[in-house]
Amino acid sequence: MAIKVVAYDKKFVGEAIKIWNEVVREGIAFPQEEELDETTGDEFFKAQSFTGLAVDEDNDEILALYILHPNNVGRCGHISNASYAVRSDVRGKHIGEIIVKDCIAKAKQLGFRILQFNAVVATNIHARHLYQRLGFKELGIIPGGFRMPDGSFEDIVPQFIELGIRNEE
Repeated sequence: MAIKVVAYDKKFVGEAIKIWNEVVREGIAFPQEEELDETTGDEFFKAQSFTGLAVDEDNDEILALYILHPNNVGRCGHISNASYAVRSDVRGKHIGEIIVKDCIAKAKQLGFRILQFNAVVATNIHARHLYQRLGFKELGIIPGGFRMPDGSFEDIVPQFIELGIRNEE
């Protein structure tokens, strides 16, 4: 399977919201609880600094996506944040690694100095292992920082990676 990452285009909104909403419904990774429709999805994906879509070059299907945006404003606007969603039927095929690597490169290209994840759920072991393999550092644990679908609370493990852009003095 050959995969390329392309910029979001409205023609992909249906496939993109289907993947995004699947993760929202699972309730174990994203903080969002509201699903996107074609209108809110298109607005949401266009509002990001970049939305990348992982496309299977053999059949032009969207397999995964990510959103990249500032983590904060003003004096902290150089820190980016991202979220990733991989279609459930293709998980485990290293597509997540492709989009995370693309996201790191895109964040650097857009001038961000750091990529930070605020709310990696502690039980999301596959994502945590991937991030560690790619050089992210865990910042500690926020006990009970994420509300699971059953109402219980799970720890979150914020993470970051420096993007190699240094002060020019």
